[in-house]
Amino acid sequence: MNPTPQPLWKDGAPGALGKEPDDIPTLTTYLPEKPNGSAVVVCPGGGYRMLAPHEGEPFAKWFNTLGITAYLLHYRLGPKYNHPVMLQDVSRAIRTIRANAAAWKIDPKRIGVMGFSAGGHLSSSVSVHYDAGDENSADPIERVSSRPDVSILVYPWITCIGEFAHQGSISNLLGPHDSPAMRNKMSTELHVTKDTPPAFIYHRYGDKTVPLENPFAYAAALRKAGVRFELHLYDEDGHGQGFALESVDKDWTERLANWLKNKGF
Repeated sequence: MNPTPQPLWKDGAPGALGKEPDDIPTLTTYLPEKPNGSAVVVCPGGGYRMLAPHEGEPFAKWFNTLGITAYLLHYRLGPKYNHPVMLQDVSRAIRTIRANAAAWKIDPKRIGVMGFSAGGHLSSSVSVHYDAGDENSADPIERVSSRPDVSILVYPWITCIGEFAHQGSISNLLGPHDSPAMRNKMSTELHVTKDTPPAFIYHRYGDKTVPLENPFAYAAALRKAGVRFELHLYDEDGHGQGFALESVDKDWTERLANWLKNKGF
């Protein structure tokens, strides 16, 4: 039986502009045969314009082989939606899992987020712009923290400033709200603190879509803040390859599995 997407908000998402599938952010749960109590939210890439299928379900099922429960996030996209909607969706996903941790047999302190390309930007965004929740909210989901315990950034776009920014993704993310102040806010390397979660970062030297200066900037910010990370840069070309098991960097998922194990996942 195929997993069924579940809306993140029962009565419609805040700011929804319609009732079509692209107006309804969802989580799809992939359960392992032997759950170990940890969870990861998977955020496919696609330039904040689409969601790449090969960066979704295949990785959710891969997490299941490690005993990790995976939650595939369908978040809202530009140009129809702009920031802060995408951040709102991934934050709600993490809160939903944490709020239901007891019922779903998930450790609320072992919830991670994984993103590819623009999904990597989204994952780094919730890693630096999370909040503790609103204890006065009538919605119990909104009372808990949106902070991920780890982040996995796969060929991530990070910065919105300068020559290494990905302009197409920025247009979809910010739309008419684009400004120097907003670009600063959404350049996630500028907002790392000592409380930013540890990160696993994978990138390719010859990535012409998202230059390696992006993950390097985030890694440097983590280093300055004293946050642990593992960075793997491979001497390969290309972007958006997913597993890419045919090349010299085919072992990156094995390295990720070891890192997750060391982090208690």
